[in-house]
Amino acid sequence: MTRTVIDTMTAAAGMAVPDEACGLLLGQGAHIDAFRPTANVATDRARHFEIDPAALIAAHKVERDGGKRLIGFFHSHPTGLPEPSATDRAQAARDGRVWAIATPDGAIGWFVSDVAGFMPLVPQILP
Repeated sequence: MTRTVIDTMTAAAGMAVPDEACGLLLGQGAHIDAFRPTANVATDRARHFEIDPAALIAAHKVERDGGKRLIGFFHSHPTGLPEPSATDRAQAARDGRVWAIATPDGAIGWFVSDVAGFMPLVPQILP
């Protein structure tokens, strides 16, 4: 992944405070090369996130048409840690996608959600 993707996610987390930010991680293969912020349509945006379904459907359509692959999801914890919350653990699809969880101070936790739960990842950051 690139430094630009990380900087864009960190900025989105900071701008959304006191609410949670959210978005899509896109790329090819295992390489995340784009972050697309999306609207958080959750009822209580300060404590939960829900990616705008229209943005998610559009990303799946682009992937089916040969465009960037939906590699994973991003959201922020404005007052929590950069790790999966109890709500995240309960609602995750366990589909092998990457989850990036950021705090407003710039910390980002990286995980993959699979049948065993959330497994930590260590991303390689490219210039």
